[in-house]
Amino acid sequence: MEDQKDEIQEAESKNNDELAKCQKERDEYLDGWKRAKADLINHKKDEGKRFEMTIKFANESLVKELINVLDSFDLALISLETPKESEKSDFIMKGLYLIRQQLEDVLKQQGLERIIVAVGQPFDPALQEAIANIESDKPSGTIIEEVERGYLLNGKLVRPARVKVAK
Repeated sequence: MEDQKDEIQEAESKNNDELAKCQKERDEYLDGWKRAKADLINHKKDEGKRFEMTIKFANESLVKELINVLDSFDLALISLETPKESEKSDFIMKGLYLIRQQLEDVLKQQGLERIIVAVGQPFDPALQEAIANIESDKPSGTIIEEVERGYLLNGKLVRPARVKVAK
């Protein structure tokens, strides 16, 4: 009988040791999981802040390029103050064409591309928006006039060309 008691106590002692070991492992795993969860939450917050900063300053290079165009506008305004009237209109015209070209170049560098529309070409609803159907001697469905230019940004339509179409 004593042997059975000893065996039972020995088995209970092993079970208690094993239970304590399992509880210790459980606590370690739970603590590790809590740390990993907190690290993930902190990582998400940090990534959110980085993403906000990226968005906030994503157009920085575009703005820097447009500052040069703004400077050209300032020069054009100064040329309006030129004393000789005969020279003034030439300066203004040249200045405005220069500014327009600078602005177009900056936007091209950023991926902007003009949709080319020619009178007589067939209407393409994927790139063009018909704002009027006009009676014409031209074939039905062809473009008569481009009212507003259309643009693609890196291949994506950002503004369709607005056109008048023959009916």
